[in-house]
Amino acid sequence: SHLIPIALTKRDKSILEKEDFDAWFEMRGFVDDEEDLFHKLYKWVPPKITPEDITEEEFQEMLKSKEGMLKLEQFRTIKGNPIGGYEKLVDNPFEEWKKSERVKYEKYYQNCISGNNQSGRKLRPGAKPDEIFPIDVWREEKRIHSYEPIIPSNRPPGYAKKKREEIPRSAKQILPIGIFIATILAVVAWWGVDLIVLATATGGLAIGLGLALQETMQNYFAYIFIRKDKIFVEGERVKLDTGYNGYVHKITPRVTYVRDALNESMAIIPTRQLVNAQIVNYTQGVKMVPAIVEVGVSYLNDPKQVSAILVKVGKRAMKEVVDAKGRHLIRQRRCPYLDKNKQSCGCDKDIHVDINQPVVRFNQFNDSSLDFSLWVYVRDYGAQFKTKTDMRIIMYEEFKRYDIRIPWPIRTVYQGDEKREQEEIDRLKDERKKVIDEFGVGDIGRGSGEDE
Repeated sequence: SHLIPIALTKRDKSILEKEDFDAWFEMRGFVDDEEDLFHKLYKWVPPKITPEDITEEEFQEMLKSKEGMLKLEQFRTIKGNPIGGYEKLVDNPFEEWKKSERVKYEKYYQNCISGNNQSGRKLRPGAKPDEIFPIDVWREEKRIHSYEPIIPSNRPPGYAKKKREEIPRSAKQILPIGIFIATILAVVAWWGVDLIVLATATGGLAIGLGLALQETMQNYFAYIFIRKDKIFVEGERVKLDTGYNGYVHKITPRVTYVRDALNESMAIIPTRQLVNAQIVNYTQGVKMVPAIVEVGVSYLNDPKQVSAILVKVGKRAMKEVVDAKGRHLIRQRRCPYLDKNKQSCGCDKDIHVDINQPVVRFNQFNDSSLDFSLWVYVRDYGAQFKTKTDMRIIMYEEFKRYDIRIPWPIRTVYQGDEKREQEEIDRLKDERKKVIDEFGVGDIGRGSGEDE
């Protein structure tokens, strides 16, 4: 009864380890790898023919230098596909990678017990509550946090145990109990007890318990389905069918807590209701979320010039809007870091649709302004807020530079000054025309007309 679950658990761990290796290969190495492990195990082989989006002269020139080869290795086509391929430099890269991960864990463990950690004290192995991640939990934490390095003592004591307690019991964990019960029934039958009579005697009790625990069992099985199918997990942003919008704070076998995005309230919902409810998950599987900034400009400004300047704003934002770790928030076909011979931050990964951004729309003639909107696509729901803030700041800078005027929220009565204001705007007309030549006019005058 114990050997079978152990074998199944070992098999599951092997599958997860292989998935981690595949992620490592896709990322061309983890951040905490030492001495560029990936290129010690694999060698990039350039394509035999010139890739699309590169001229023959550029391709041949880049093949002549180490920097050029690195740029080609990191290059992505207009559809986001890499070029070339990799050949192994060692017989079994998977085993070499596993050795490297074990060395990382040993370093983490030594930092914990030596005091070289965030708490500044020596952590004790086997302490209650747990102070050091076991290797399986350590791997799971890296997996959850996109394989970022685990900092010793950056979690409170008992965190690892709490994480394990929140995981629902799987079939292989319950298997020993099932085998034990089957063995007891076999012994009872061997003693000559009629199992049909026994089942009849206990049937009424089972029905009574089933009715009494109906809602409890519904909640528990709903909890298992949510956990196993990963309908949503803690930290993901969801919208309930009631309209409540927030982050999943905690999932338990009885209730689920959803925290409002502004920390104003906490919704507590019986877990069984979430299985049958219509839920919008803004995090899971959504790699592109629109960030839209609307703006109104003066009727005295040329719409084509305004559109070109908004395109420039969008292109600046694509390069300049980053998170605290320097990763671009806006999704794009090619990471700007590749042009600097740096590793891609991931903003050009997992794009399965053809996007052309930034997108500019001339929305309407308003009472006192020409209304435009600037669209870009960001990596997740939460990234849109910082992106829109930064785009507004860039927009203000560019509008001020090219004298694009935003109408004040007051009624303006012209008494012979409109001509003077037009002359002031026309002083930078040539500069604005140069922006049109360089950046175009966005989607004005072209496109399918379909909604984004």
